[in-house]
Amino acid sequence: MINYKERYITLNSHFKQGMDCHLEETGINIRFFRFHSLSSDEKGGTMQHTDSNIIENFSFEYPVFTPSGKCRQEKAILLLHGLNERNWNKYLPWAEFLCLNTGKPVILFPIAFHINRAPVTWSNPRSLIGLLNFRKEKYTDDRTISYANVALSDRISQSPERFYLSGRQTWADLTVLFEEIKTGRHPLFREDTKIDIFAYSIGAFLSQVALMANQKGLFSDSRLFMFCGGSIFRSMFGISRSILDKPAFEKLQEYYIHIFGNEATPLWERDNAFNAFLQMITPERFRSEREKFFTCLKGKIKGIALSNDMVIPYHGVLEALGRKNAESTIQLLDFPFPYTHENPFPLTSKDTTSLNNAFTNVFSRAAEFLA
Repeated sequence: MINYKERYITLNSHFKQGMDCHLEETGINIRFFRFHSLSSDEKGGTMQHTDSNIIENFSFEYPVFTPSGKCRQEKAILLLHGLNERNWNKYLPWAEFLCLNTGKPVILFPIAFHINRAPVTWSNPRSLIGLLNFRKEKYTDDRTISYANVALSDRISQSPERFYLSGRQTWADLTVLFEEIKTGRHPLFREDTKIDIFAYSIGAFLSQVALMANQKGLFSDSRLFMFCGGSIFRSMFGISRSILDKPAFEKLQEYYIHIFGNEATPLWERDNAFNAFLQMITPERFRSEREKFFTCLKGKIKGIALSNDMVIPYHGVLEALGRKNAESTIQLLDFPFPYTHENPFPLTSKDTTSLNNAFTNVFSRAAEFLA
């Protein structure tokens, strides 16, 4: 049985962004690879601002957990994180467990403007104090405003289009990454490598869109395991001191439910990615097409939802996949200790046995499906 807290601390003491390392206890190597993203103007949308001056978003390194001893791999797992993440900390034990128990490399790929694809000032309290005070003065008595969510909240408030464009840029990046791997151009993988996906939170939403759009057929053989993810957009509740403040979330919902795709002047390229995203916004629109798609993928999708998850509620997963399909593919679990969507395995839990059991239970199921 894994000691989750101990492993978390050990991994975070070893992990340094951009620095390869070897984990003696498990025989796993962490290797970093450079990625160059396309410019925003090539992502099928027109914006007043392109965020193209944020150089971290366009040239960055991503880590891969890989079993030592093998030169070129023929299978991989892509791990996608949640919204407003600023580091890989909580995902390190996840990646190690999946790598160790499937024997496959696990690629931790950052969503656009997240993790190391964002300026460090976005997560530095000293740099954010002016913005935080401004937002608190503008929205008096709003306790959802915090240092952790103020940078993203302000960006979304200025332009809710950024949510779609960030996802679209990431989708395009993943298309490039998959193509690079499957053609044998990636130094770690053989030609025709099979890539499966472990996706958490908004990473699951992004994965659903990617599988639907299936650019160049690159996602045709991918299996998807969703953890705390899979909801239709309208039922997500992103108001959290770790994710978005209340004004930003309400603006995001208002824009995508009532405005996006209905603009007087066409704003977006109506390609497969746009259409897939649109199908995932509200349960009523495109219900039959969406549910038919997920029913066809029944054997390729599995997941776990948590009873006390307020951000990605189980009913939203039922709406996205269709009740019959969701009930047969997504398991609803609960843990006997306090947890949240943002922190499903809290290190502060005094019930360490239950914490270890919960982590092992979730990730054993994921590893079994993705092996």
